[in-house]
Amino acid sequence: MTIEYYDRIIIGGGLYGLYAALQSGKSGKRVLLLEHDKDLFSRATYVNQARVHMGYHYPRSYSTAIKSAKYFDRFVNDYSDCILSDFQQVYATSANFSYTNASQFKKFCSSTGIKCEEVPVNLFFNENTCDGAFITREYTFDAAMIKEKMLSQISEYNNIIIKCNSGVTKIHQDDNSYVISTIGGGGHNSPFVLNASYASVNQILTLAGYKNFKIKYELCEIILCKVNNSLQNIGLTVMDGPFFSIMPFGKTGLHSLTSVNFTPHVTCYDELPRFECQSRCPDNYCSPIQLGNCNTCPAKPPSSWPYMSRLARKYMKHSLEFEYVDSLFSIKPILKASETDDSRPTIIRINHRQPDFISVLSGKINTVYDLDEVLS
Repeated sequence: MTIEYYDRIIIGGGLYGLYAALQSGKSGKRVLLLEHDKDLFSRATYVNQARVHMGYHYPRSYSTAIKSAKYFDRFVNDYSDCILSDFQQVYATSANFSYTNASQFKKFCSSTGIKCEEVPVNLFFNENTCDGAFITREYTFDAAMIKEKMLSQISEYNNIIIKCNSGVTKIHQDDNSYVISTIGGGGHNSPFVLNASYASVNQILTLAGYKNFKIKYELCEIILCKVNNSLQNIGLTVMDGPFFSIMPFGKTGLHSLTSVNFTPHVTCYDELPRFECQSRCPDNYCSPIQLGNCNTCPAKPPSSWPYMSRLARKYMKHSLEFEYVDSLFSIKPILKASETDDSRPTIIRINHRQPDFISVLSGKINTVYDLDEVLS
């Protein structure tokens, strides 16, 4: 087997992986990015709410809110042509079963220094469903456009190599480097490896022989909707509890619909992702050792549209209409420690130095800049 040498190897072709490859290439490093699927951005970077977080979503985790707000302007500036900003993003607090009421939400926004303009609840919501509604400053990104923008930037550097259909099968450490084997028998050598594989982060760590993150896995569904003119330029999020969000999905013209209770279909608390549906996948397409892409898997679950739509319509004024278009599925890893306060910290763990093996776990797009320190 021929072994190719690189200054850095990045595992995972989502936003974090492409960002790391681009920054490393700009500094003159010879970089290889390995992606398991046939295309980049085909899992969690694309299959999510597409929310550029300003912090509103985390009134019980000031640290997550402040970190999101810290990078908001930088991300919006870097990807301005890939972001939809000209719509009203409305947050509301439910009158029942919420961890946060209107007064607490206003205090949270004031403490974190983020925009919060109170408006009449009945502009958007049915009577007695919410105790407060607020216009906020929060946008939505278009993952497909960001991918094309980043690939255009990467194309300017002949020292950045991207290989798709290259799932990692083996990782071996010698005295001063890592040898990584991939599907098809390829071999790659580097003194620096960044594990940016998100839902597969523990699978890669297991192959390398390092300690896993303490995470749970959720098989999640994002529903794409067509909306009427009254809802076209509006995003609505009811929080903080078992509620829902419907908002523009980048610049696609569609809205994403999610809910706290129904977006996750199944949860796994094992160190590696084990789901009943894996037994129904053809030809070991998905297993605890190597996750398949849920979005293209024939064993994916039926849609939760009936439940999510019913919940949303309970709250939303009848004039705000929406209808089902499609469902997107993916696996989301969440730190078990986050179950108490709903925090979403960015964790960058240095597993080994000289040679360097670093793993990143983050559920927020605009905190990608946390990578700058380990890449510099």
